[in-house]
Amino acid sequence: MSGFLPTLESFAKGTVATAAGLSTVGVGLLFFGQNYLIYPSAFPPGSRTEVPVPTDVGLPYQDLVLLTPDNVTLRCYLMTQRKTLPFFGAMPVETTADKTDEEFASERPTVIMFHGNGGNLGHRIPIAKIFYVKARCNVLMLSYRGYGHSEGSPSEKGIRIDAQCALDHILANPALSQTPIILYGQSIGGAVAIDLASRNQHAIRALIVENTFLSLPKIIPSALPVLGPFAFLCHQKWDSESKIPLISSDLPMLLLSGALDEIVPQEHMRELWKLVQERVPGGRRAGQRPRATDADVKEESARPPQTGYSRFLQFPYGRHNDTCVCPGYWEAIIEFLQRVVTQPTATSQSVTESP
Repeated sequence: MSGFLPTLESFAKGTVATAAGLSTVGVGLLFFGQNYLIYPSAFPPGSRTEVPVPTDVGLPYQDLVLLTPDNVTLRCYLMTQRKTLPFFGAMPVETTADKTDEEFASERPTVIMFHGNGGNLGHRIPIAKIFYVKARCNVLMLSYRGYGHSEGSPSEKGIRIDAQCALDHILANPALSQTPIILYGQSIGGAVAIDLASRNQHAIRALIVENTFLSLPKIIPSALPVLGPFAFLCHQKWDSESKIPLISSDLPMLLLSGALDEIVPQEHMRELWKLVQERVPGGRRAGQRPRATDADVKEESARPPQTGYSRFLQFPYGRHNDTCVCPGYWEAIIEFLQRVVTQPTATSQSVTESP
């Protein structure tokens, strides 16, 4: 019978071998397969083939095909404003009878939407509809490379190119080039928006980010605990922590955080808010950081403002994927848009929204 029982030495060897094997798998998965983990563009199933269109909810739109500088074709949606909309509850906007729809659109803000890492742009059409109907914004919905019907494979380098291509299209559009441009990003889309704003401050009026992280290496230990020890191998950075200080305090930012976010720990959004509060006019040079502070976010928000109107809101019952349906979420966005479009400089504040 004793011959069937492993010795302590053999058991120890087996344990070490198993641990080493799992470590090797973890290292390989994170280093070589991280793009599949970070950009699950085929999830949920059908996301690469079944892409809803705005007309599914009655929205007029243009199938916008963008060709990036590295010759990747992106298939996006563009919705430009019209003087009258056939929707109950559409925000009224004063205009004149002789004004064309194109002239009307040229006077409204333009929102560029950057979606999260799962699904496709069609899954975010309900969000675009609120921007279009309730806030009367022009909306460009970007489909990253490797997502939906867009060609290519997603990566940080490629998506940064895609985001710039979308902005360049708006800046070259005769009707939209002079409109206030607002960047809106959810989750990893917030990191895309922050990165784009840090490189194009002259062209951006304001930035709205929801449930975004400091950087991908810093979120791996909580999002993928088994791979936490190998986070240093993550070559997809999306380092918003280093990009926000590069953005001038003249550029207003709205940070929207779900207190029950099960993917992005609360500390990430709070730390981003601290960085927003510490910005200086004109932004900082890369690598130049302010002196660290242990002050609470709410105490930080009580500091005398510098320039720009920035705001942090926390929704007590918001999770990672449903913060956008929390009470007060859209009221806050619409109020922010009205404020930054008409009065781009004001105060900064932190708020916890009640349901």
